[in-house]
Amino acid sequence: MHNSIRVGGDKLDTDIINYLKKKNNLFVGQQTAEKIKCTIGSAYALKQELVMDVRGRDIVSGYPVTIKISSEEIREAISETVSAMIDAIKRLFERTAPELSADIAERGIFLTGGGALLKGLDEKIRKTVDLPVHVVPDALECVVKGAGKVLDDVDRYREVLIKRIED
Repeated sequence: MHNSIRVGGDKLDTDIINYLKKKNNLFVGQQTAEKIKCTIGSAYALKQELVMDVRGRDIVSGYPVTIKISSEEIREAISETVSAMIDAIKRLFERTAPELSADIAERGIFLTGGGALLKGLDEKIRKTVDLPVHVVPDALECVVKGAGKVLDDVDRYREVLIKRIED
């Protein structure tokens, strides 16, 4: 059984941008949000919470400013999107045939894509669904590799592709 959700790294970046605007009157761009996500972003409490300086433009004055932002704040900023990811996993289990449940329970869930690299996402999912969760090696590249395999043998994957488009 498989599922791909359209919520991931870009949505997390947007969450960070919106949070900083609302809570700190700070405007940052997509690249800065990505850097924040990769440096201190987490889906689950860290043993040692992190802090970083963030430069952006003060929305009120228009001048460049630097603020300190913590991993706790970024976790709050992205919490709705992380919850949406976990909800998608739960919905997938509702549609999973009983025969496959034992296989999933034994082998676990495999996370791919950039969102899979968010610190603690695997732990948050593991604690929520009580199953093994693995971040695949080369999580970023495997999405492209998988798309290449599908393109190499479209007929084999036609049913999955058509079903996904109809969803």
